[in-house]
Amino acid sequence: MHPAPSRMAVTLGVLLCLSLAGPAVAAGPDAAAGARLYLDGDMERGILACASCHGEAGNSDIPLYPNLAAQPHEYLAQQLRNFQIRDGASLPARLGPQGEPTAMTPMAQPLTPEDIANVARYLAEQPLRQPAASTQEDVGGHGQRLWRGGLPERNIPACAACHGPAGAGLPGQYPRLAGQFPAYLEEQLRLLRSGERGVSPVMQDIASRMSDQDIQSVADYAAGLR
Repeated sequence: MHPAPSRMAVTLGVLLCLSLAGPAVAAGPDAAAGARLYLDGDMERGILACASCHGEAGNSDIPLYPNLAAQPHEYLAQQLRNFQIRDGASLPARLGPQGEPTAMTPMAQPLTPEDIANVARYLAEQPLRQPAASTQEDVGGHGQRLWRGGLPERNIPACAACHGPAGAGLPGQYPRLAGQFPAYLEEQLRLLRSGERGVSPVMQDIASRMSDQDIQSVADYAAGLR
C-alpha cells in the first residue's frame, strides 16, 4: 500500500492546479479602455467619440445631449444595449419621437458588450462637474411636491422613492436625475407617457397619469437637485 499523501502535499497540489488553470474570475470592465473609446472613438469600427456630443468626461455643454457623468454604470450599459438593434429585430428597444430610432442607435450599434461595459464604467466614475440648473421658479412648489410626496389622488408615487431624495438614483435600477437638463427630462417623460420610449413599463405607467404641467415642474425641480 502507498502511504496517504500529507495534508500539505494535497494543498500544494490544489494550488498548482489553480495556478495552471488561470484566474477563476474574469476581469471586470476596463475604465481606461472606456475612456479611450469615449474620448477618441474607433474610426476603424465606425465608432465616433462620445465626447463630441456628451462633453468632456460626460459633462455635456448642450441640453440636447444629457449629462452622463456619475450615472450608475449598470443603467448606462442597459441604455446602450437598448439603443442597439438586436439580432432578429427591426427596431431597437428604445425609440424616440414618432416611434423612430434615435440618433444613438447608429452610435451604439457597433459597440461590443465589452465596449459597453468599459464606457459605462468610465462614465460612472466621473464627477458631474457641470450640473444643469432649474430654468424657472417652481410655482407653488408643485415640482417639489411631486418629487417628495407624489400625487396620491392620481396614483403618482414620489419620484424620490426610486430616484432618491437628492436625485442620485439607485445603482443598477434607476438613473441619476439631479443636475440633468430639464428640457431633456421633459422630453423623456413625454416619450414615456406616449409609449414611444417603451423600455420601462413602470415609468410608462406613472408618466401616463402626468400632465404637461406635472412634467415641466418636476423636470425643472430635478435639474436643480444636488
